Amino acid sequence: MSDATVKVLVFSDDRLVREQIRLTLGRRVAPDLPQIEVFEVATQGAVLRTLDAGTEYALMIFDGDAQPSGGFGLAHQVKEEYADSAPIMLLVTREADAWLASWTRAEAVTPFPVDPVTMPQQAAHLIRARLAQVA
Repeated sequence: MSDATVKVLVFSDDRLVREQIRLTLGRRVAPDLPQIEVFEVATQGAVLRTLDAGTEYALMIFDGDAQPSGGFGLAHQVKEEYADSAPIMLLVTREADAWLASWTRAEAVTPFPVDPVTMPQQAAHLIRARLAQVA
């Protein structure tokens, strides 16, 4: 990963959800971290193709309510099939779904609607951990 930017993958079938996440993250989630470059995808296939191509992400954010393939199942699949995958943050609409996130092995769960304070803080924590891991 370049020192100039880090890549964040955002998966949701809803363009407005992807846009809200991108705007919430902004260009930099913390002053001590590089700028972020957000890549938006709308399908499970697009996520898998970009991972198969070897694209290195510092963070992946998956919408748990995406249709027809939800972020929960996709997160589980990524953790099972891709060694050393980037950390995954799951976006959940119901607090009761947090237990399901533990099955996926996602590193973080964040509420929807997006919290403009919590999400960037969680993202910064996960990106720091990933950068330390790959250094």
